[in-house]
Parts: sequence; structure tokens; C-alpha cells
Amino acid sequence: MTTKEIANKYYELASKGQWLEIMEKFHDDKIVCQEPEHVAQRGVPVITEGKEANKTKSIANRERIETIHSQQCSEPLVAGTFFTLTLKRDVTFKPNQRMQLEEVGVFEVKGDKIVLEKFFY
Repeated sequence: MTTKEIANKYYELASKGQWLEIMEKFHDDKIVCQEPEHVAQRGVPVITEGKEANKTKSIANRERIETIHSQQCSEPLVAGTFFTLTLKRDVTFKPNQRMQLEEVGVFEVKGDKIVLEKFFY
């Protein structure tokens, strides 16, 4: 698959909140995920390496959410082996802390897998 094809499929699945399916289908086994430094204050690792570690982190993050009121994903912008998109969510975290979240994700594709993802928020 090309970067554009992966980006479009990512957008399609992200728009439906199918994060684990994205990881299963498109993450390389050795993917590296980089979060902003400030997430360490919440106990979230800044760097996570490997598909299984990223899935575990994602599941743990979702368990902190009480309610997802809405979410949206922008269409991807593709350049070479990279694509980017924005994610917006209105969520209530346990216990009852509602927040509006906005982030930019930048993804690198090699072969037909995402090998790097960086999030800015």
C-alpha cells in the first residue's frame, strides 16, 4: 500500500474510533510512538516502542475515559512517506472531568506499515 492509501484508511478507521484495528492492520511490529513531554505528569510514557506496548498504552488510556461525547478526525495531508491529521475529542475522564482535546498526529510509513507516530497537543 502507498502512504496515501494507508493515510486514507487511517482516516476512515479513526473517524469511527477504531483505534485497535488501525494498530493491528497498519502498525509495524517495531513502531515508535512519541507523545509530548507533559504527558509524563499523568503517568503516560513519552516514548513507547513496539506494537504490543502501544496497544497496551492505548487500552490503558481508553480505560481512563468515562464518556466520549464526540470525536472527529481531519482528512490526511500526505507528503512523501509522511502523513498528518488532526484529532478532536470531547471526552469525560473518570471521575467526571470533561475536556476538549485537540492534537496533531504525524506518521511515517515504510513499506506498507506505520513505523513512527508523533503526537502534538
